[in-house]
Order: sequence, then structure tokens, then C-alpha cells
Amino acid sequence: MTSSANSANDLFVLFVARRAFALFVNIMTYPLYIIFALAPSIIWLLFYLRKDRHPESNKMVLKVFFLGILAAGLTALLEIGAFKITRILFQPSIFLTIFNLFLIIALLEELFKYLAVKNFVLSHSELDEPIDIMLYLIISALGFAALENLLVLSPIGKTFDFSESLTLSFSRFIGATFLHTLASGALGFFLALSFYFQKNQKKLFLLGLFVAIALHGLYNFAIMEMGRIWDSLIPLMILIGLAVFTTWGFRKLKKLTSVCMVK
Repeated sequence: MTSSANSANDLFVLFVARRAFALFVNIMTYPLYIIFALAPSIIWLLFYLRKDRHPESNKMVLKVFFLGILAAGLTALLEIGAFKITRILFQPSIFLTIFNLFLIIALLEELFKYLAVKNFVLSHSELDEPIDIMLYLIISALGFAALENLLVLSPIGKTFDFSESLTLSFSRFIGATFLHTLASGALGFFLALSFYFQKNQKKLFLLGLFVAIALHGLYNFAIMEMGRIWDSLIPLMILIGLAVFTTWGFRKLKKLTSVCMVK
């Protein structure tokens, strides 16, 4: 074998070794991305579980959390399909942006977070007081946000960056994850009231769904389309308003517990 052939083999072996090492490093960073992606949801989960005077079983909490994750995956697929259709049917415009943000993203996400609870939890025996409905919708939303965070932090094509991941994880903690939590909490409040005021059950549910969709859509629209200070001020006002409302909602539902058991 000639010296040139040996050099070529050495270069090939070195190339393979470098690629294998890069792949190994990339694989080893995946647990770190998962930790940073889950952290916002886990922190808010621990916070809101303390709101319940009669804690739910860990099995039910994990079940609803994973149902939220599944809902996020299904919603993402539907959103991708819907965006492809709207791009074919409509020219880019502010009206198309509003349609996409409110009637595709906000509507689908709020609806599927709710459906994860409706189809698998509302008839469960562990659901025995109004506050549980609000809490389970929040848990579903946190599972939903966890998958979103993982997709955003996905390390495809790059090595792990601690500073970037920490910054993005924190921004998701106080932003998108908190929004999902509060919007579902607001819907959960109206849904819980609908079991108490059954004559207005549909109206209360639709009102809660409208509030969640409208504020979710406005939050996204402000961040993506508004300039100057509005892209920060409006989302901040929405988060503060929803946080105050959710806190008040928990207190209100605790007072109804003694007279209203969910059946």
C-alpha cells in the first residue's frame, strides 16, 4: 500500500472518529435539553398543585400531564396541515395572520387542551369538586407546553449551549408556558361554574373558551405583529390579568366546594 493510500485511510479514520464523537456529544446533550424543556412546566405544576386542599393522586396528575403532551403533538400536526391549506387558498395579508393566530393556533390549542380533560377526566371518580376541573385543565396545559418547549429547544444540528438554553427556558417559563397555564385555568374556571349553574352550562363553557382563545390569540399577535412597546406591554398585561383572574377563580371555587360536587 502506498504512502498516499495510507494517508487517505488515516484521514478517513480521523473523519469517522470526529463524526462519531460529535454524534456522541449530541446524544449526551439530549437529557439536558429535556430537563430545560420540562423545567418550566414542572415548576408551575408544583406551584398549582398546592392550590388543592385535597390533593389529586400522582397517577391522575401524570395521566393528565401526558394527555396534554399527546394533545400538543396532535395539535402541531393539525396546525401544519391548516397552514399549508391557508397558504394555498389565501394571499399573505394581515387578515390571514389574524386568521392563523386566532382561528388556527389559539383555537386548536385551547380546544385540544380542553379535550384531553373532557374525554378522559371529567367522568372520572377522582373528579369530586369544582376546583379539580380548573386544576386538571392547568395540568393538561402544562403537559402541552412541555412538548412545545422541547420542540423549541430541540438540538437538531447544534451542540448544547447552556446559556442559550437557560435563557430560552426562562423566557418560556414566564411567557408561553405561563400563558398556556393561565388560559386553560380561565377556561377551567368557567367550565367548573357550568357544573354549578347547569341552566347556563353551554353559555359558561363557550364564554370560557372564547376568553381563552381571544387572549391567547391577542398575546401571539402582539408579540409577532406589534412593534415598539406594545409587543411587550400587551402580553404582560394579559399575563397579569389572567394571573389575577386565575387566583381569584381558585378562591371562588373553593367556596363552592361545600355545596357543589361534580358528578
